[in-house]
Amino acid sequence: MSDDQQQPATDDAIRGLVTRLARPGPGGRRVIERAAIMAEGSRAPAILDWLAAASWVPEDLPVEASSTGLHGLRGESERGRTRPQVPRRYVSPPA
Repeated sequence: MSDDQQQPATDDAIRGLVTRLARPGPGGRRVIERAAIMAEGSRAPAILDWLAAASWVPEDLPVEASSTGLHGLRGESERGRTRPQVPRRYVSPPA
C-alpha cells in the first residue's frame, strides 16, 4: 500500500496534512476547503475527526434559496428532494 492510501496514524501526521491543506482566512484564522479534505481519499474521515477535536468549525451552511423570483418555481419543485447540506470549508479557532 502506498503512502497516499494509508491513513495518517498519528496526531502529528494529521497535523502535517492540515498545515499543508490550510490557507490564510479572515481574522488571522486558517481555512480548509472541504474539497481539499475529500481529495485526500481514505484520510478524509481522520482529518475531519482531527479538525473537530482541534475546535475547527464548519463554515455556515448556505442559506436556502427563496421561492420568489425568476427561478422560484424550480426551487419549489426541488424542495421535495433531500440533499445533504455540507459545509464548503472549515475554519480554525481564533489564534
